[in-house]
Amino acid sequence: MQSEIAAAAARHRYTRGTARIGLAWLLTMALGGPAFADTAASSSIADPSLWPALTSPIASNAGIEAQVRELLDTMTLEEKVGQIIQGDLGSVTPADLLEYRLGSVLAGGNSDPGGRYNATPAEWLALADDFYRASMDTSRGGKAIPVLLGIDAVHGHNNVVGATLFPHNIGLGAARDPELLARIAQATAIELRTTGFEWTFAPTVTVPRDDRWGRTYEGYSEDPALVASYATAVVEGLQGKVASPEFLDASHVLASAKHFIGDGGTHGGKDKGDTRVSEVELRDIHGAGHIEALKAGTQTVMASFSSWNGEKMHGNRSLLTGVLKERLGFDGFVVGDWNGHGEVSGCSNESCPAALMAGLDMYMAPDTWKALYHNTLAQVRDGTIPMERLDDAVSRILRVKFRLGLFEAGAPSARALGGRFEQLGSSEHRALARAAVRQSLVLLKNNGGLLPLPANSRVLVAGNGADNIGKQAGGWTLSWQGTGVTPADFPNAESIWAGVQTAVAAGGGHSELSETGNYSERPDVAIVVFGEDPYAEFIGDIPALAYQPGQADDLALMRRFKDDGIPVVAVFLSGRPLWVNREINSADAFVAAWLPGSEGGGIADVLLRTPAGEIAHDFSGRLSFSWPRSAVQTPLNQGQSCYDPQFALGYGLSYAQGAELELLSEQSGLANLDQQPGLYFGQGKAAPGWTMMIADGAEEGAVLTALPSGDLAQHLTVAAADHKAQEDARRLQWNGGGESRFWLQAATPQDLSRETQAGAMLVLSLRLDSKAEAPVSLSLGCGDACSGAVSLDATLAELPLSTWTRLAVPLSCFQRAGADLSRIERMAELRTSAALSLSFSGLALSAEHDRVLSCDVAQ
Repeated sequence: MQSEIAAAAARHRYTRGTARIGLAWLLTMALGGPAFADTAASSSIADPSLWPALTSPIASNAGIEAQVRELLDTMTLEEKVGQIIQGDLGSVTPADLLEYRLGSVLAGGNSDPGGRYNATPAEWLALADDFYRASMDTSRGGKAIPVLLGIDAVHGHNNVVGATLFPHNIGLGAARDPELLARIAQATAIELRTTGFEWTFAPTVTVPRDDRWGRTYEGYSEDPALVASYATAVVEGLQGKVASPEFLDASHVLASAKHFIGDGGTHGGKDKGDTRVSEVELRDIHGAGHIEALKAGTQTVMASFSSWNGEKMHGNRSLLTGVLKERLGFDGFVVGDWNGHGEVSGCSNESCPAALMAGLDMYMAPDTWKALYHNTLAQVRDGTIPMERLDDAVSRILRVKFRLGLFEAGAPSARALGGRFEQLGSSEHRALARAAVRQSLVLLKNNGGLLPLPANSRVLVAGNGADNIGKQAGGWTLSWQGTGVTPADFPNAESIWAGVQTAVAAGGGHSELSETGNYSERPDVAIVVFGEDPYAEFIGDIPALAYQPGQADDLALMRRFKDDGIPVVAVFLSGRPLWVNREINSADAFVAAWLPGSEGGGIADVLLRTPAGEIAHDFSGRLSFSWPRSAVQTPLNQGQSCYDPQFALGYGLSYAQGAELELLSEQSGLANLDQQPGLYFGQGKAAPGWTMMIADGAEEGAVLTALPSGDLAQHLTVAAADHKAQEDARRLQWNGGGESRFWLQAATPQDLSRETQAGAMLVLSLRLDSKAEAPVSLSLGCGDACSGAVSLDATLAELPLSTWTRLAVPLSCFQRAGADLSRIERMAELRTSAALSLSFSGLALSAEHDRVLSCDVAQ
């Protein structure tokens, strides 16, 4: 009954809201007001009339439509529901398809054959065959409907060992070459086909507007026009051009324009957040790439995790149906993102009729597919989901499968490119990737004309990115986060160091590799390769644009060379523009290399002259994102008021057109730039901005300024203790006479919601000096109404005495207990009435721990 009410309410909101926003917009324009009026910006209900009226670029095929109707008419309800659900190969097996007849299986970022990230191409193909054969098996009486195999091939076939890894999209945006993008997409399609995949979740046509977002590097540019031109090129490269003989042939794959719509505009740059813009801005900025992808014939569109003015996109009928399908003429199918339907109001990962009613055609339910299948089946039977809506979704999926030729294609290994593993990392594809690297590089500084370097130089290559293919490739490389890889995982790749070494050797010079910058012979020049470590999605969200605040090793290395009189070429690896003014000042030349992928030699091609002393390749890359003047200058986009970047959109030097760069301001805009992020207590003192507090019971509390604490609290004493150094820890001793508390008080409320979403853990380095016989709790909060406490009882009972332990508590535990993580004032409040003695030496957000606390809410 609740789902019936929810579905009816959604339909009512759509019908009623369409007229309201349309009238508001017309009145605004008639009165001469701005297109981005507040009335429009506050609504989450779209007016389709504001969008261009399009029809599908693919002419209706009477034969295919007849095949769709004929098959649909013979399908059972169970088969229909199966078609609209996609499971992940980490949770679904070929045997499952014999019973559940799922329409699609995806390989998520951490899902691989046998659970091994470095599975061989042959193992990938064999698994594709197994899924295909299971979907076509009619021994149990089901229909033979080929399963659709999808994967995130976002910078090449990046889940497979040996595949070509192209630069991430942010670098390709700097290349400003749609034809290059089309060739890269075609090469990616070929490599996908060799291992049995026929669908990639690309292109990402997002327009990132706040570079704190962890997915910024998946976007081509902040400029919607550039994104739009690339959308056409990539869709046509992946699928082939509509109406041409190559369209969706055996050497092409299905594209998926993502994420519809507004994922790059979320407030604060928070992944899965809320995009608070008018409908006109949603259309003109965030819709630019989607509209061109539709014109190019993209066969699938992926719904966004994000919200628009408060309503989750997976549940926004006015946009998924009213705009995308009806106004923009999309006749393919809409697929969800990873359990994105579960974030719709009133839904869960296991049940969400509202998403289907809104216009989702295929649920991406990686690990919840079975429960979702059964619940959806029941919802169709009881009328919550009308059969008409189910049939429409299934028809769209079948139409795409028929267009792709899946029903006649045979097993993946029997297709034209199946098993042609020589295509993975082929010399042709690697040459293309190397050219893309050259075109993506942006020269920000070249004082004194240091570059290009003579090939016969003595060159020292330093920095932790110099000989690290995983770092230069970034996230979405063999694993979701791009971490945990080894050099052996990249048989068809070249590190930046290896590329420089080869070029210098060819020119008769001498090169040396030293990550730490030590050298056996004084070099003529040092190339320092450094930058962000790999990340993906919300794990990469950051609160400000400072480069690794609190960690200055790279800066110290460059300054050391500068003090020694050794010229420095800085090669910066990053997934976004960051405030690196100190590093730029410490280098003579500075190159934004983004995340170049497998072909590190492309960097050497541009940095060094040929053996004959000529310039073979000049810098041609231009910034596709504005570069910040400070660490807090965000959002920063061309066209906004007071636009004053350090380097503007389109900036980039070359050998032909150079310029001297004056010293840049080293004022970051942050109060504690050199403070380790997430550090609250260490080396015997509270971090800047935090104060140690002590109190009995519910008393307000007193500031702890001297040790021992004396009579600040009746039942608790704080004294110095030793861990790794003299008095680098604090000992808390409760006498058991009544309840007392110890905590850290923030000078200003702290927003930890971003860190919570990223799965961060609060790690307390502690030593238990005695056992407690009464409850002990640990809490975060901003007052009694928004605090959340977890119980330490079970953990403390298990800990050995007199042993230091790093105890981790997921921030999500405090959130579940009621803490408002967006405004934390009290950190790690320890509360008990027990006689207890424990010492602690550190408190920080960290991934390093000895044990993790279970989320037991304190009573």
